[in-house]
Amino acid sequence: MGWLDVVGWAASAVLVWSLLQAGQVRFRAFNLLGCLVLIVFNWALGIWPQVGLNVVLGAIDGYFLYRLLSTRHDERQYQVVPVRNDDTFLDYVLRVHGDDIRAFNPGFRRETGPGRHAYLVMTGDALVGVVLVRALDEHTAQVELDYVTKPYRDFTPGEFVYRSSRLFTDHGFRKVLSPPGEVAPYYDRIGFKRAGESFVLEY
Repeated sequence: MGWLDVVGWAASAVLVWSLLQAGQVRFRAFNLLGCLVLIVFNWALGIWPQVGLNVVLGAIDGYFLYRLLSTRHDERQYQVVPVRNDDTFLDYVLRVHGDDIRAFNPGFRRETGPGRHAYLVMTGDALVGVVLVRALDEHTAQVELDYVTKPYRDFTPGEFVYRSSRLFTDHGFRKVLSPPGEVAPYYDRIGFKRAGESFVLEY
């Protein structure tokens, strides 16, 4: 097997891998990489229609990748929608994403009652995530669930929820505690400070 064969097979593997990515950014990035390698491969073989095709596909990937990356910190992309803690659509969302939620939040147990708040994070008509909060006291909020759906994990909706949406300050909260024991926490990247098993954000 010559080096061109290796390049061709590698490009095909990258394209297949890109289709397995749930995140939009990773899908576009791997697809763009596959197109670039296939441009080199087909150029070396002189297969010009395939070169042209992959140039066009790569340009499309590059355009969408630029749009995704340029808006990932744009708070205008997200809307926090308050819902009742016993809302039937919220129940549906938690049930549909139950396995994924437990994978990242193994200690999560759904509870209802006074002092609890529920929010859906949306972009347009697409669900980005769910935030469930319990008031520990009048100034302290305990996040019981902070879940982001797979397509939006390459973005930073938490940056908007905790820093820009006034989700907590409008309720008088001055301190927010992250869920303890959460898998792959990201809170230190958006201003939280480590406090034992949790992270703390003070306003």
